[in-house]
Amino acid sequence: MNKHLWFPGFAVATSILFAALSGRAADEPKTLRLLLVTGGCCHDYAKQKDILKKGLEQRANVHVDIVYSDDTTTRAPLPILGNPDYANGYDLVIHDECVSDISDPKVVEAVLKPHRDGLPGVNLHCAMHCYRIGDPNDPVTLGTPHGLWFEYLGLQSSRHFEQKPIAIAYTDKESPIVKGFSDWTTINEEHYNNVHVFDTAHALAHGKQVVKQDDGSDTTHDFVVVWTNEYGPNKTRVFSTTIGHNNKTVSDPRYLGLVTRGVLWATGHLNDDGTPAKGYGPNGQ
Repeated sequence: MNKHLWFPGFAVATSILFAALSGRAADEPKTLRLLLVTGGCCHDYAKQKDILKKGLEQRANVHVDIVYSDDTTTRAPLPILGNPDYANGYDLVIHDECVSDISDPKVVEAVLKPHRDGLPGVNLHCAMHCYRIGDPNDPVTLGTPHGLWFEYLGLQSSRHFEQKPIAIAYTDKESPIVKGFSDWTTINEEHYNNVHVFDTAHALAHGKQVVKQDDGSDTTHDFVVVWTNEYGPNKTRVFSTTIGHNNKTVSDPRYLGLVTRGVLWATGHLNDDGTPAKGYGPNGQ
């Protein structure tokens, strides 16, 4: 038998099989590419960046790239600064930096450009106190430099209080981001105030913290600690939480589960019941 005979039927069958396999590959979920921006003042970002990367990649079909500065000042020279194209090729940016004194409007605009163009964002803890232009306690006028970062977040915060436990209560239990989650109390954590919550924001959880006044009496602070926001002309999905100062909290499965759902919601890969969309759970499940 001639081993070099060509069978048209075989060629057709091979073509069909190749097309089927190619189609199957095209239908397979694409691993989400996340960019984690971190560094700056006041937090153990050297460890927290790795905690977040590991925790997110274990819980969802994501790959986390890290942009990190080991500078511990409020002016840390983050590699993204001044580059409006820093997020090209990514599906979402996680802001976990602490750089309150980076205040050049052009620099802040460049950080915001991907999100204004429609790229989803997730913001953790001190990201709320970054990129301040002017006094963070002053009322925000929309469209002004002072309001740039606050408009993106959907919430204006200016300070935190002493570290004490925060009792977290989920207030929109039907949101897929927190559906089925139980209320919980953190270890000693920084509680961020709410100067203003924008109309575009939607609260998902409040936190209560009891602290001592100067006269020795107790007072209870009750602030939004988890929320979503629709940002800019493209109504970009933005998820934020003010929780997450200490490593033990960042490592807590309840915290990592919350942030994971925020990522999946922002990118459109979270089912209404709070489960990952098909192919976007752990190991691509």
